[in-house]
Amino acid sequence: MRLQLLLMLTFIAVPVAGDHPPLPTDYCHWSMHELAINEPLCNLEGDRANGLKLVIDTHGGNCLACHQMPIPEETLHGTVGPPLHGLAARMTEGQIRAHLVDQRRFNPNSVMPGFYHDPRLASRVADEYWGKTILTAQQVEDIVAYLKTLR
Repeated sequence: MRLQLLLMLTFIAVPVAGDHPPLPTDYCHWSMHELAINEPLCNLEGDRANGLKLVIDTHGGNCLACHQMPIPEETLHGTVGPPLHGLAARMTEGQIRAHLVDQRRFNPNSVMPGFYHDPRLASRVADEYWGKTILTAQQVEDIVAYLKTLR
């Protein structure tokens, strides 16, 4: 038993201060105020048509993996997360952005990743994704632009 514990401890990687890669050069710092990120990331303007493509794309936002959405041409919709029909009637643009950027600030047990949170805080990340955000600031703004249309 002690040998097993010793072997397990030997292979646990413990981050050391300063071990984190620098933030990506295009990373935009954001701040949350009253559970919303009211300013667009990097002052970017979102493109709702591209946002629709991203929510469907399994290599993009992949929102349909967990959520039902008013996209009838797509046959597979998830049921893990809440349905997003009428989302913009329930949330402000800033609240939508905040949930996309870092859902775990609202629910630490959520399976939804923070699509644009500080990548240095991530754990269990494949080497090729270490130090990167899941989506770019532009992609987040595109998805926000699309989700704002769901009334």
